[in-house]
Amino acid sequence: MSRRSSPANLAAPLALALLCVAGFPPGGRAQQTASQAEVKAAVKSELPASITIQPRPVEDLKAVYATVESVHETLARTRIGGTIAELKVKEGDKVTTGQLLATVRDPKLPLQIVSLDARIQALQAQQHQAELELDRAQRLRASGTGTQQRLDDAQSAVDVARAQIAAMKAERAVVEQQLREGEVLAPANGRILQVKVIDGAVVVPGETVASIATETYVLRLHLPERHARFMHEGDPVLVGNRGLAPATPQAGDMAPAGETALKRGTVRQVYPELSGGQVVADATVTGLGDFFVGERVRVYVATGTRQAIVVPPDWIVRRFGTDFLRLADGSETPVQVGGPIPALDGQPGGIEVLSGLNPGDVIVRPEGV
Repeated sequence: MSRRSSPANLAAPLALALLCVAGFPPGGRAQQTASQAEVKAAVKSELPASITIQPRPVEDLKAVYATVESVHETLARTRIGGTIAELKVKEGDKVTTGQLLATVRDPKLPLQIVSLDARIQALQAQQHQAELELDRAQRLRASGTGTQQRLDDAQSAVDVARAQIAAMKAERAVVEQQLREGEVLAPANGRILQVKVIDGAVVVPGETVASIATETYVLRLHLPERHARFMHEGDPVLVGNRGLAPATPQAGDMAPAGETALKRGTVRQVYPELSGGQVVADATVTGLGDFFVGERVRVYVATGTRQAIVVPPDWIVRRFGTDFLRLADGSETPVQVGGPIPALDGQPGGIEVLSGLNPGDVIVRPEGV
């Protein structure tokens, strides 16, 4: 006698099947929870059991948008006029110094070489005839039947022919060099930003073929004029990742999961001239080679120092829309929290407490943290 399956008996297999279809393997959630538990345990082992509240100096960080710029942008130009016969690069390609970017062909140059070769052959024939006349004049002079003037004229004709041949060969070398200058070469290592021509385009000498951004990239910052006195070379900056990707909490990191991952950079140059009422500065950050030139990135710069109370974010307990911190005597005090304070200059990060705590208060880690 068979029994009908009850809804309760079918619920568990159905839920397991749905998880597998959605791409969540059995046990995946448990593994993720275990990983988070390991991270929290590592963070917990690094934090003290209690903290005595003391205001500390923190940097007032202003969020601005910076653009990824190349330190130097150079142009690859043509050296002769003609037609683009072969274009070897496109936007985004990486190039090295001396790499062939395009070839410019001028059909008149090969014709000039053919013409010069014919003139050289004619001059060589004249030289041969002049050498025969010189040999005959030398024999006649040696026998006493020829004059010295005829010998000098023959010698002069040979010298003139040789000089004319040398001049024609030099002129031919100039045309050959012009042919070689039809090769447009990359002036520096970098990445192609723009290609200005296409195959078959007619160009003149000095016309731009491509613009190249050198391999050194910086972040170009524009800040209001009132912040100019706070900007100095060597000051640290915090830079968000591309797309402001969320950070993965690591052991010892007091920033909560989901906060923006930040990179550290340094102000390398502050320009002495204001542009549009803004101070312009460049910051260097590692790993900008994968960014697009002109891409905007969020940057936090210090615009002053103030005193603030900073506590670990995990120590704040939220109940019914109110934040609480546990004191050493076991009581809880309501607090008003501000924004996150990133780790900077060796000081740990955390959450700023605006009110509810006084200097000298001792807070303890809540249970379960």
